[in-house]
Amino acid sequence: MLLPILFVVLWSSAFVTGKIIVVDASPSAALGLRFGVVTLGFLIYVFARGERFWINSRAFMEACVTGILFHGIYLTGIFHSVLNGVPAGSVALVVCLQPLLTGALAGYLFSEVVTSRQWFGLILGFLGTALVVDIGIEDFSHSVGLMWAFLGLLAVTTGTLLQKKFSGRVPLPTNNLYQAGVATVFHLIVMTVLEPIRFNITFPLILAIGWQVVAVSFGAFSILMYLLARSSASETVAWLYLVPPLAAFFSWLILDEELSVVDLLGFLIVSLGVFLATRVTHVGR
Repeated sequence: MLLPILFVVLWSSAFVTGKIIVVDASPSAALGLRFGVVTLGFLIYVFARGERFWINSRAFMEACVTGILFHGIYLTGIFHSVLNGVPAGSVALVVCLQPLLTGALAGYLFSEVVTSRQWFGLILGFLGTALVVDIGIEDFSHSVGLMWAFLGLLAVTTGTLLQKKFSGRVPLPTNNLYQAGVATVFHLIVMTVLEPIRFNITFPLILAIGWQVVAVSFGAFSILMYLLARSSASETVAWLYLVPPLAAFFSWLILDEELSVVDLLGFLIVSLGVFLATRVTHVGR
């Protein structure tokens, strides 16, 4: 129970630090630096611990595909959605379709049993998240930005399902090393093709990127890979419903953004939904 809670706390912090980063840097410039440092960190760890470094071509391609989906397309979609005018709450709501989509596909692809109680929890979690982000119909006027958001949703959902399928074939640190490496190359390419390079070195920027390297990439993402290897895909991603409410709380705490009574009610609904969706069931297993 402690690992999933730590995961959502660390993952949620990426929302606040991301808002700090885009003030002084273009997304791919910051993400390229972030994953370059992460690659170096995992490289040092793998050799220091004597972990297996060389992997076969199949495992390499699997790590490349999931790395591009998780760290490349997903993050690019989220950042460019915001840059194209879609409010962060709207982006969060789109991405929070992931547990529902994953639950439906996991049952088909992996024969995972998603009970009616878990489906109720998944839907309840989505409704609670919608309450927190307070999305308005006018937000859907940003069609290009929403296309980026849905691209991110498809990428992270596909990446989650593929990671569940591939997990256990190579050591986790080695897998993370190759994923981070291909993500670095991906963002450097995006930076030269899609974005004007912007990187103003400031203390908040360095602090925010440093936090995303240590807490999000080394911490939260490694925990996510661990959970996917040991739990069902639908149960694992249900915890992601807690991310937007926690991100709203951190935004209130750190960025002085408004937090209303309705938001607090949404927190309670989301918590109940996650509880129902992640309770271990032995039916059909």
